[in-house]
Amino acid sequence: MALEWYVCRVLTNREEKVKDNLVTRIKADGLEHRIPQVLVPVEKVTEVKAGKNKVVSRKIYPSYLLIQADLGLPGSEEMEDQAVWFALHETQGFGDFVGGDSHDPTPMDSNEVENILSMMKETSDSPRMAVRVKSGDSVRIKEGPFEGFDGSVEEVLDDKGLLRISVTIFGRATSVEIEHWQVETS
Repeated sequence: MALEWYVCRVLTNREEKVKDNLVTRIKADGLEHRIPQVLVPVEKVTEVKAGKNKVVSRKIYPSYLLIQADLGLPGSEEMEDQAVWFALHETQGFGDFVGGDSHDPTPMDSNEVENILSMMKETSDSPRMAVRVKSGDSVRIKEGPFEGFDGSVEEVLDDKGLLRISVTIFGRATSVEIEHWQVETS
């Protein structure tokens, strides 16, 4: 069997700890060639708090890990196959595999893996803005020349960290561009 990527359930908010425990266990058991990668899928985002930019890691799939592994054949009696299963399932916080049954999990599609890995690399190189509103949301502008106005989000300009909002000024709808941290959902 070859190396495949699998999705595993883990304890909520313990993804990094479970990952560290797994990596330690894999090294101690000498199974690095059978389980070369354990990842917590995260993206880097830029948040604005109190007018200051801060880059943070946000989990793409909370409560899940990605594991690249050669699990061996289902029900195999081979010692190394059993050691792989034992190392995974006996690590504190490890739940089970997603897809298939507990003894024959379904590997991820290679396109899915590529998309997740490229998103992780892309946001690591250039973090995107964390915008908590989307087109169509009603917002109240809380800062700037349009403070106190209510409006509707027409467009989210992720690359600039701006929102295009339609506000009514003197009875006419007008589009204004506002930084996303200057609004609150109403």
